[in-house]
Amino acid sequence: MAEVVLQNVYKRYGKTTAVKDFNLHIQDKEFMVFVGPSGCGKSTTLRMIAGLEEISDGTLRIGERVVNDVPPKDRDIAMVFQNYALYPHMNVYENMAFGLRLRKTPKADIDRRVRDAARILQIEHLLARKPKELSGGQRQRVALGRAIVREPKVFLMDEPLSNLDAKLRVEMRSQISQLHRRLGTTIIYVTHDQVEAMTMGTRIVVMRDGLIQQVDTPLNLYDYPRNKFVAGFIGSPSMNFLTATVQGGQFKIGDSVIRPEGTLAESLRAYEGKQIWMGIRPEHLDLATDMTSGPTLIGKILVVEPLGAQTDIIVDIAGQTLTAKLEGHARVAPGDDVRLTLELPRLHAFDYQTEDSLGRRGSPVEAPAISAD
Repeated sequence: MAEVVLQNVYKRYGKTTAVKDFNLHIQDKEFMVFVGPSGCGKSTTLRMIAGLEEISDGTLRIGERVVNDVPPKDRDIAMVFQNYALYPHMNVYENMAFGLRLRKTPKADIDRRVRDAARILQIEHLLARKPKELSGGQRQRVALGRAIVREPKVFLMDEPLSNLDAKLRVEMRSQISQLHRRLGTTIIYVTHDQVEAMTMGTRIVVMRDGLIQQVDTPLNLYDYPRNKFVAGFIGSPSMNFLTATVQGGQFKIGDSVIRPEGTLAESLRAYEGKQIWMGIRPEHLDLATDMTSGPTLIGKILVVEPLGAQTDIIVDIAGQTLTAKLEGHARVAPGDDVRLTLELPRLHAFDYQTEDSLGRRGSPVEAPAISAD
């Protein structure tokens, strides 16, 4: 296996720069996820690592070797695409063996690798079937198997689950994570789905407009986003943002007054009398009761979404809307006046112009140690 290092990497198409000054060190055996909205440059970066796109500027190293000018077939990588790319006239065994046969791998070695991969992916009973006889999840397992048999230094996966239904995506997410632990290989995975990123990645690269916004563990991205974009992209439902005015070290939103705590309160001293973005996640809000004594947000319910284990409500707060995630079957209805409590230690604030995070800085959760086995 191998580490992957990108230094000052750019990708230009004429006057358009798709990837800008990309710097990243991916450790050996790490599961690194690139995430961001469509057009942010994540797939382009993956294709540069694969050698399917030329690097305009910068250096790419896989292991000890600079591979900028190395053809894709000589980079010792394997790529899994979202469209499976299986040969329809070949059965599963032949699809998985095809790349090895092109490399003139001994027949006995091919058979061993194919059957080992089929066993790991639990598709041994499908080896004689053609792709048209398989479900979407089974086809994706075959595509993974075709990559596994090559025993590459690095696996590259470009939105491999995007064509699957929601239930199957959850199942395949778990299988790919288990596969990573079993093989102990380096995986670079591209997705636009932040839930996939949060549940699979050792670390996550959040991208926007060709630039890295933050590289961190899933929990640090959730708890300590560096800017408003990262805060809004990570989490489901996404973080609420309300325009507030700082008065006396407090957030003033209509009739609601919220006093922050700790380092966030200290950061607000420089913003007295100015507008600021206040951020709070839906799961860190709750309905106030008659016994509530702390600060609350005062508003009117616009929409109620009963989801069984939880109830989401959309609330108007002084002309701005936010979502609150309530546990269980909340007895509320559209048009009700409500007060919402906030978990003050979970409160965020962002500069109104730069959108940089204030107060909640640091990264207390380290990435899990990567076994050397």
